[in-house]
Amino acid sequence: MTTATTPARTGRSLVPQTDFDMLAAFCADEYALDRATADRVVDQALALVHVMGSTGAGASMAPSVQVDPGWHTLILHTDWYANWCQEQFGYFLHHRPNSKTRTPSLMTDVVGKLRTAGFKVDEQLWGTAAECNPPACCGDGPCC
Repeated sequence: MTTATTPARTGRSLVPQTDFDMLAAFCADEYALDRATADRVVDQALALVHVMGSTGAGASMAPSVQVDPGWHTLILHTDWYANWCQEQFGYFLHHRPNSKTRTPSLMTDVVGKLRTAGFKVDEQLWGTAAECNPPACCGDGPCC
């Protein structure tokens, strides 16, 4: 017997292509990223914010250093972000920065929540890639 598996969804699937292109182009320009990296960052930020808003788990989640520019890209487009939050969750998900340390275990927990919600995870942007070699490359290390 074969079991069909549902492909993981992406953050970019949560918005129209024109909106994704606008956000990714801004992210690339604002944070000096190449466009391919900005696409990955915005994709993961959309997935993160969606999970935070739809589950109410935002207080226990944080973006990695690499994904954080994507979330900032979303919230800097205030009208767009407010409308998107209302459509997705029925309320505005505020950005509440805290002093939470981005530990490897926190990032692993966030990645688990993203996967549980059915999202494809870009492990390199979360610092949870299998090829990480502690102590130089774990968590938010530049080589992950």
